[in-house]
Amino acid sequence: MLKDVTLGQFFPGNTVIHRLDPRTKLIWTVLYIVALFLAKGAAGYGMMLIVLLAVIAASRIRLSVILKSLKPLLLVIILTAVLNLFYTSGETLVSFWIFRITREGIRSAIFMVLRISMLVTGTFMLTYTTSPIALTDALENLFGPLKKLHVPVHELAMMMCIALRFIPTLIEETDKIIAAQKARGADFESGNLLARAKAMVPILVPLFISAFRRADELATAMECRCYHGGEGRTRLHQLRYARRDVLALGLGTVVLAAAIVLRNYGL
Repeated sequence: MLKDVTLGQFFPGNTVIHRLDPRTKLIWTVLYIVALFLAKGAAGYGMMLIVLLAVIAASRIRLSVILKSLKPLLLVIILTAVLNLFYTSGETLVSFWIFRITREGIRSAIFMVLRISMLVTGTFMLTYTTSPIALTDALENLFGPLKKLHVPVHELAMMMCIALRFIPTLIEETDKIIAAQKARGADFESGNLLARAKAMVPILVPLFISAFRRADELATAMECRCYHGGEGRTRLHQLRYARRDVLALGLGTVVLAAAIVLRNYGL
């Protein structure tokens, strides 16, 4: 299951999505999330699904990778669907014991599953097509005005980048620890919930020790390179908007406006 977590991974490429300015992709992601939450009916969700599929096709990210990223969230998606299915009031279709399935519940369950799936996939597309360094530069640039309020923008952006970068590393480390503990006879699947929770201790302790060791090594490496924050820092690659970025931002604005119009008409 841990191997299915793909958050923080970057898939290099030369597609039109990869070549977009990272600031454009960040803004596009925000616009997409807002438009997705504004979607109300079948037409709105259909439009957002078409937009997402078009982005996936343009980025040439394999569909198997997208489906793999949703696998760890399968329990959350199923639980959300069940809660909406049985606890939404409306016209009753089926009733048994304390459960009641309504027409509105089915509609709500379908839309909530679509919303969660598209929200996760749309967010993951940002990290799939943007390198951590480019993402850090974009965040620092977009939140640059906050520096006048003495907000440590560079440090916050760097911490977010490091956190995303080390998610795959920590997942790989966790898999190695689990394999090593199983080789020593550890059992993580039998017993009740409390027993399984106690069985996780031999995994969590070495994982935390490894994470702190990596953090200490990273801090030492940064100090050895005379790192002192973002003040006076220069970049090898300067961020510049191109024509494709303007077109992409214009398209994102159109999608948001269309979502607002469809919501107003209840579609």
